[in-house]
Amino acid sequence: MHIADRISRLGTETAFAVAARAAAHKAAGHEVFPFHLGDMNIPTPANVMEAACRAMRAGKTGYCPSPGIPELRDALALDVNAARGTSYAMENVAIQPGGKPVIGKFIMACMNPGEEVLYPNPGYPIYESQIEYHGGVAVPYRYLRDTSGFHIDLDHLQSLITPRTRAIIINDLQNPLGAQCSDAERNRLAELAMRHDLAVLLDEAYFDIRYGGKSVSLASIPGMAERSVILYTFSKKFAMTGWRLGAAIGPREIIDVVAKLNVNDESCSNHFVQHGALEGLTGDQSGPLAILSTLKERRDAAVELLNSMSGVDCPSPEATFYLFPEVTELMSRKGFTDDYASFAEDILVKTGVSLCTRLHFGRPLHGEERRFIRLAYSGIDVDGIRKGLLALKTYAAQ
Repeated sequence: MHIADRISRLGTETAFAVAARAAAHKAAGHEVFPFHLGDMNIPTPANVMEAACRAMRAGKTGYCPSPGIPELRDALALDVNAARGTSYAMENVAIQPGGKPVIGKFIMACMNPGEEVLYPNPGYPIYESQIEYHGGVAVPYRYLRDTSGFHIDLDHLQSLITPRTRAIIINDLQNPLGAQCSDAERNRLAELAMRHDLAVLLDEAYFDIRYGGKSVSLASIPGMAERSVILYTFSKKFAMTGWRLGAAIGPREIIDVVAKLNVNDESCSNHFVQHGALEGLTGDQSGPLAILSTLKERRDAAVELLNSMSGVDCPSPEATFYLFPEVTELMSRKGFTDDYASFAEDILVKTGVSLCTRLHFGRPLHGEERRFIRLAYSGIDVDGIRKGLLALKTYAAQ
């Protein structure tokens, strides 16, 4: 069977390979502490589940409009406007089977083959995969770390813009770094996007997962909503990772293209799930607040233990459910200076802690010398966090 050449350009999300290795280790009779994958072991709020069940019983099990049911599109536009100070209407919203499809559809709508798209590195690996799969040139921009956490290297980003640059992907409240843009960073990014006439994908999957302060969207800056597509997902705020529901929100001319791609790709998103999401947006909000409280407790426990370890330094981000501690000293002391894979395997075998490394979030950039790992705490409770990280602390002290 001949496989199309374009498939060779398609990447993957290698965190799933870590999950498979962890499952095999557990099947062999070992205890595993799953810090590797950003899934959630927190129940979806009861009112959301009941609304979806009511919709099924009411016969909402067939096709629905390709851009999504009007009630949900309208409610989501209102919700986004209230949080971001925007003025979207239902026509600016196209419901998707998850947040991830927004990435590929944005690329298809806005980038021609051979054009360049800037994307964050470290960053979500599907950005690079989709740019290259659709024939574009993926250009990574980097982050710098200071005592407060990670920040976009804006001078480096600006140096990468060429006449062939068509778009930029910005993941504010970032996976894997947990980083968020400052007001100064957002203003500089907006100025660059407008000066160079760039389309912008604003991946705001974690906009509502924050423990202090207030999330701010780049789309709130005058002139940015007209050139930006917001990636929205119900997965995080409502613990609906397996329900697969999200949305693209942006200018009508791009959203119309996304809706046409919906027709070609999946016809429509799941009908009754959309009614569950509608209840999530408009109904009792105690569920999302409880989810945030649980995640904050987990973050605090994990950060405290990580920073008590020899050779580990971990900032405490105010958003997402990821930690990106530096382990340069620990890796060197253990004899794994450049060998992330062996380091992670050694930790799994000796402690049961399953984690991702910096390599799961893009190819290392030129001159990169510091070493990092990523831990997700969305799928492990506080007792598991403490037990697993105490084992890792003993490992670090040896």
